[in-house]
Amino acid sequence: MKSKHIFADLSVLAAHLRDKLETMKTILLYAYNGTGKTRLSMAFKDAGKKTTHRPFSVGQSLTITETVGDTLYFNAFTEDLFHWNNDLEGDEDRRLLLNRDSRFFQGLFELEMDNRIRPLLQRYADFDFRIDTEEWAIRFSRTVDGQFIDNIKVSRGEENIFIWCFFLAIVQLALDSADAYQWVKYVYIDDPISSLDEHNAITVGSHLAQLLNKADNPLKVMISSHHPLFFNVMHNELDARKSRKVAAYFLSRSRVDGSYSLTYTGATPFFHHVAILTELYKAEQSGELYTYHFNMLRSVLEKSASFHGFSNFSACIAQDADDPERILHSRLINILSHGNYSLFEPQPMLEENKTYFRKILHDFLKRYPFNPDLFPQQIEESEEKL
Repeated sequence: MKSKHIFADLSVLAAHLRDKLETMKTILLYAYNGTGKTRLSMAFKDAGKKTTHRPFSVGQSLTITETVGDTLYFNAFTEDLFHWNNDLEGDEDRRLLLNRDSRFFQGLFELEMDNRIRPLLQRYADFDFRIDTEEWAIRFSRTVDGQFIDNIKVSRGEENIFIWCFFLAIVQLALDSADAYQWVKYVYIDDPISSLDEHNAITVGSHLAQLLNKADNPLKVMISSHHPLFFNVMHNELDARKSRKVAAYFLSRSRVDGSYSLTYTGATPFFHHVAILTELYKAEQSGELYTYHFNMLRSVLEKSASFHGFSNFSACIAQDADDPERILHSRLINILSHGNYSLFEPQPMLEENKTYFRKILHDFLKRYPFNPDLFPQQIEESEEKL
């Protein structure tokens, strides 16, 4: 039975999570939208605030009261630290303005933030930027058909990924114990990819895990999300199944008394198969299949084999008359799931491999039926593509 803990309110839950992080490195939370993830991140942040008093100057009795926190956070409030000036009069000098009162931008002047952000941004986008430290503004540019276009307004998705890369650059500074971010003890990340597509969910999750898995990482990390694929990527990349330093929970809220419950997800998130299979099915239906989809398919086959008591994932591959031992498809999955296929530079599948992929996937879905509402197109109709 999965362990479950009940908490009267978010402040009690936040205190519990802080206690857990005394012995853990990372806690993952999955929760549906509307549960209170963002409010929990703020309760966690507020729990770390301390009020101090220091002399105004040497030899004076006058003191200054300061409130200092210990949590660097990314949530909906972080995005509000950036807002657009669209230059409505001239319609030329569009720029993203920064909230200069926030400690989030504490290292903006001394630490060459643009050179730290740019390598991160290049993983996800094709536009460039420059930071105006006098005006506290960011201007974007892009080269289109060899023509340089300045002061553009990027899309909402591009803006979100830029802010995410800005945040990652600050996390790196905190990891490196930069003076401007010595105050950071905890990092709290709430739904970094809420507006991104499935491929970027994998990319963002994998990249974040690489950063957090550094051996010399001194920070304690909270990650919450309503996105099942992102949660599963983080669960796998951080090795939550085996690691004693990573814990994963399902967060829910009672409609009766408003209390909150944490349920340990166990060795594997309970929604792993459904989340991954629906994403694979969507990719197959759209025709946008990449080599990394074989990694995802293999993961589902392996866990399904374990669930049914088989020692090898090949047992979950349908037998063909010309391949009764399932050797061909097993070897294909082995080869294509172990190659050095980058999630950041995804390689489209060859048409022949797409055919094999579709057959393996649809045979699996026919052999192990799932909720048909998740796979609306009939399997028989899909086979016309094979």
